[in-house]
Amino acid sequence: MKNEETQLTDVYGVNVFNDAIMRQRLPKNIFKAFVKTRQGQVDFTVATADVIANAMKDWAIEKGATHYCHWFQPMTGLTAEKHDSFISPTPDGKTVLEFSGKELIKGEPDASSFPSGGLRATFEARGYTAWDCTSPVFIKGKTLYIPCAFCSYTGEALDKKTPLLRSMEALSNQAVRVLRVLGATNVQHVDTTLGAEQEYFLVDQSFFGKRLDLVLAGRTLFGAPSPRGQEMEDHYFGTLHERVAAYMNDVNTELWKLGVSSKTQHNEVSPAQYELAPLFATVNVATDHNQLTMETLQKVALRHGFVCLLHEKPFAGVNGSGKHNNWSLLTDTGNNLLEPGTTPHDNMIFLVFLCAVVRAVDKYAKLLRASVANPGNEHRLGANEAPPAIVSVFLGDQLTDIFEQLAAGGAKSSQKGGELKLGSSTLPPLPKDTTDRNRTSPFAFTGNKFEFRMVGSSQSTAGPNFVLNTIVADVLKEIADELEKSKNVTVDAQKLLKKIAKDHARIIFNGDNYREEWVQEAKKRGLPNIRSTVESIETIMDKEHVDVLKRHNVLSKHELHARTDILLENYSKSINIEAGVTVSIAKRQILPVCVEYCARLAASAGVVADSGVSCKAIQKSLEKAAKCVDELDGAIEALETLLAKAQNIDKPHLQARAFRDDVIPAMQAVRSAADALETIVDADTWPLPTYAEMLFLR
Repeated sequence: MKNEETQLTDVYGVNVFNDAIMRQRLPKNIFKAFVKTRQGQVDFTVATADVIANAMKDWAIEKGATHYCHWFQPMTGLTAEKHDSFISPTPDGKTVLEFSGKELIKGEPDASSFPSGGLRATFEARGYTAWDCTSPVFIKGKTLYIPCAFCSYTGEALDKKTPLLRSMEALSNQAVRVLRVLGATNVQHVDTTLGAEQEYFLVDQSFFGKRLDLVLAGRTLFGAPSPRGQEMEDHYFGTLHERVAAYMNDVNTELWKLGVSSKTQHNEVSPAQYELAPLFATVNVATDHNQLTMETLQKVALRHGFVCLLHEKPFAGVNGSGKHNNWSLLTDTGNNLLEPGTTPHDNMIFLVFLCAVVRAVDKYAKLLRASVANPGNEHRLGANEAPPAIVSVFLGDQLTDIFEQLAAGGAKSSQKGGELKLGSSTLPPLPKDTTDRNRTSPFAFTGNKFEFRMVGSSQSTAGPNFVLNTIVADVLKEIADELEKSKNVTVDAQKLLKKIAKDHARIIFNGDNYREEWVQEAKKRGLPNIRSTVESIETIMDKEHVDVLKRHNVLSKHELHARTDILLENYSKSINIEAGVTVSIAKRQILPVCVEYCARLAASAGVVADSGVSCKAIQKSLEKAAKCVDELDGAIEALETLLAKAQNIDKPHLQARAFRDDVIPAMQAVRSAADALETIVDADTWPLPTYAEMLFLR
């Protein structure tokens, strides 16, 4: 056992150029200069960058690397990389291995070949990648990966990382102002931290290859319900299948080598669905780690004969996949600002930051909702399996009581958790938390952090978190502006907390968010319920959203407009692909098989009739199948007509609406007819692997 533990610690971070490696390989003065640069205290110098680059190169080559790449996150939501070798030819026909500080700090990919929302024209190709020194460099395969930001020739953000870094700085600045006025003058910096739980599905590779919808769209566009789904409630936390456990072990090893702290793994609610959860890191590093996690899940799956599906809703009728975004605030002195302590009612710093988050979520609920809007998430949000599209905050009994005390004039007491006794002398008494958890809440306080449960499984965590950071920074700025001019901070802070508690009580909801009664109650409270992805994206350019992102230098109006267009275009492109695949499968796979099936039934009916025997079952089956085939054929024609019409619309928002309002219902009509036929046509003839096969055969 001891040897296994030693091996694990030897593996963890082995492919990361981390602080321990840098201390070994860099001169002390260079390492100190690097740390100051990483903390934002000083700028890079060419001399410092050259020394670091050379040390990186030597370390990477010793580990077998031949290339380096600037690794960045364009607006595709995926990652991008361009590989260059370390070789540099010499005049005598040989080569030396070189890597300069200039090459480390800056790269130049083609900016116009990535989504830009009009920020770059096709002929304006130049873009830059800039080393993000706050995220560790690592080795994957034979390449040294350098985490980077990506911007246009004019300095505008073309990626997910740049606004995230800007938002982290904005929140830190405002949080430090608040802390200093509250007496915590030793704090110099505040980090946002993140633990991103990742849900995913595994399907056998043999089934995946026979499903064009999974291959091209990432989700099943056809499929009658399996006779058994998740109704037995036996998959969640169930025993891991041996093949799946072997896969998870390999995933963990790959992630540990990259310094990703994969901690928890288990079966999720739906059959064939699983979850991986890491330990917390700063939100920037955690976002990079989550990108590596998604990539590793997919790469390792192929080794085990699986395909990993990250789509939010790969199968209709069973739970979809999300990415629970556990967000908190940590000072450079090691204090979690969202830690209530044993007496939260008199913990002023905690109360101020708690109320700041509550006000931010209520004030900017539409922007927070838009940060998780994508075509896949539209299948989850608002369904009885995931948080609804209504943004609300769960605080639990203890904090809700304190919140209500604040609204009444001031918090005087805190409820205690107590102890659970289970009625058996062999079972230990358990300390009881001060509040239960609420898995239906979209934004829930869970001990010393907030869990934003609306993020989609395929999404980068950068978008939701730069929005969350910015809106909280904005409220902290309001608080700092008010308290910095106060002559009695304690009294005025209490007044602020009272006002926030009274003004934003409507956003607090501790009940079942899935019930229809909550939808009606939320409407009475004036809370927005935006179920459509298109409608949500269109709120991004609301004046208050433009102002808050501009005010904290996270995104300019021009950059925000570009992102809005990219999101709308992505929606239309995604539905266009799905519609095209729907037509292709329906016309070329399902319809021919069903026509042939009807022909066989008709021939059988003729043979039976010629024999003088009456068989009503054959005639009945033929009539039922023929009716469904006609419905399918008509639905395909209607979809083709509406798809062509939507494709010819120029304006992004109008095109997105056409895909939402016309094409998606037409796709559903095709599916309904096809799924009905799946329940009729014999299993040996049906051309697609079924839900039962994909979800239950391992």
